[in-house]
Amino acid sequence: MDTAYVTSTRQDSLQIVEFYHPQSNSLPRTLLTQLAASITAAGEDADIKLVLLRSGGERVFCAGASFDELASITTAAEGLRFFSGFAEVINAIRTCPIPVIGRIQGKCVGGGVGLAAAVDYALATDSAQVKLSELAVGIGPFVVGPAVERKIGVSAFSQLALDATGWRSATWAHQRGLFAELFEDIAGLDEGVNRLVAQLLQSSPAALKEIKKICWEGTEHWTQLLQHRASISGRLLLTEESKKAIERLTKK
Repeated sequence: MDTAYVTSTRQDSLQIVEFYHPQSNSLPRTLLTQLAASITAAGEDADIKLVLLRSGGERVFCAGASFDELASITTAAEGLRFFSGFAEVINAIRTCPIPVIGRIQGKCVGGGVGLAAAVDYALATDSAQVKLSELAVGIGPFVVGPAVERKIGVSAFSQLALDATGWRSATWAHQRGLFAELFEDIAGLDEGVNRLVAQLLQSSPAALKEIKKICWEGTEHWTQLLQHRASISGRLLLTEESKKAIERLTKK
């Protein structure tokens, strides 16, 4: 496949939102906008009980921000707009009144770790290593930070944030609560996803919504917080260190 996409498909009372990008499922602003809109729309549909977030391909769940797009940003306003895309997706998951399940079939980098952390329940394969690479390109995991820290705690988040070139295993992520379940391969992952989905679709919709509410208590300020964090990333993206780092990566 060489064409990026976001699809939203309904199967009875399940909404499946899938994204893909030929560059390791990286996310340009257009895909981030579509993702946020798809998740929001699913939550507004009274006939939908559950959302499944997944990506295409096998080896990488999400490589985070599109470096090609980062390289094209020349103003703080453009940087804010780009990073606000990740804020919008995380907030769409947060405010969606129904559970969002994540199918994590491969590696998660940067914003991809943020997506995995933002979903209400993540199932992953043993190959789903994680890395917060932002510091290595002169910025930091500011937008995704609240979601990641909420799931794995301050200590584990700081390890990921500071060791920006080091991978952590799926087992490491599982032990710290980022992943709820691990599977040896994609076939096992899909069996696990199907089992959980079937179980939740038989559950009380009202109870699921109440559980969603209490799990996200105390995050009501995130709309403003994540926008502020996006402005920090947008500003740092314009520094000489960041420009040089991104130029090196886009030339590989």
